[in-house]
Amino acid sequence: MKISAKGRYALDLMIDVVQHGSDKCVSIKESARRLDISQKYLEQIAAQLAKGGLLRSVRGSSGGYTLTRKPHQYTAGDILRITEGSLSPISCVEVGGCEKLSECGTIDFWTGFNNVIQKYVDSVTLDDLVRTKEEKAGNNYYI
Repeated sequence: MKISAKGRYALDLMIDVVQHGSDKCVSIKESARRLDISQKYLEQIAAQLAKGGLLRSVRGSSGGYTLTRKPHQYTAGDILRITEGSLSPISCVEVGGCEKLSECGTIDFWTGFNNVIQKYVDSVTLDDLVRTKEEKAGNNYYI
């Protein structure tokens, strides 16, 4: 399993929407500029996230995209599954896996590996990703 640019950019876009859309819609044009990603490609990703119910599209001169729920209610897994599909390392561990499952010597390994992946991506929230980005950018000030 390898996460594509689409999955990475989807996470970046969702972070950008949180950081720049607290009281307004986030323009894909502006987001693409900030993220240094092709606007056309980012539009495709945003549309996919909207179709998956993670973003809301608003038309008009002040339109763009907003979140459909609070940042802490999204996980990295939610976002990646919309853009990447299954995050399982092999198809055997998905529902309706392999017909040789009962005799497979490696299925326990693959099942355990899959469980670790799923548990991790579902433990990291969009809030966590935003917080990490802000800490790395030095945007947190402590007194």
